[in-house]
Amino acid sequence: MSDKILIVEDEVRIVRTLRLYLEQAGFVVSAVHAGTDAIPAFRQERPSLVLLDLNLPGQDGLDVCRSLRRLGNVPIIMLTARTEEMDRLIGLELGADDYISKPFSPREVVARVRAVLRRTQGSLASETLLQAGALQLDLAAYRVWIDGTLLDLTQTEFELMATLLRHKGQVLSRAQLLEAVQGVAHEEFERAIDQHIKNLRRKLKTAVGDHPIIHTIYGVGYRLDEVVLPNA
Repeated sequence: MSDKILIVEDEVRIVRTLRLYLEQAGFVVSAVHAGTDAIPAFRQERPSLVLLDLNLPGQDGLDVCRSLRRLGNVPIIMLTARTEEMDRLIGLELGADDYISKPFSPREVVARVRAVLRRTQGSLASETLLQAGALQLDLAAYRVWIDGTLLDLTQTEFELMATLLRHKGQVLSRAQLLEAVQGVAHEEFERAIDQHIKNLRRKLKTAVGDHPIIHTIYGVGYRLDEVVLPNA
């Protein structure tokens, strides 16, 4: 069965081009042109992934992203203008999995859609359980626990955690983490990893307080060690 892609974009020309390339790649595509139409379309279509423009009539893309996250963990790729850096960061903090800056190549969009879907549809099925002390990650169930508390992670946050756990005790650069979760590494997007790590740390702090879990190695990258909590 082909994956469904929902495009939320007000520029008809962009929608027409993306639809053509995505359908040629084998995807089933639906589209709406206003933010207010996004959630009804999502409920009806139940897409595998949403391509979401930030600058929309009716309801902006950040509000749509926030609403989609309340409904579940569907992968979201934001389409942004290069001048919207702050909105892009806010979108990542809200739980978007990736972003593509306009103007873009439709072939790049197809490649990024495929990369996100690969990592969200069980490409890691050869393993089942990853663990670092009090932190456990179940690849089959797509769940993460710390000290018995289930964490509500986005697809990208889950893949970042899985990558850090696979390389427990090792320092991974932004480029390495980006390539692991996206299948490609572009310097332009490496700083997005920092925002995803920030989101992960916030969720970990909610579960276990200020105990450090993901360590920053300044000028190099990030490391996750065996997690031993003070009350363990």
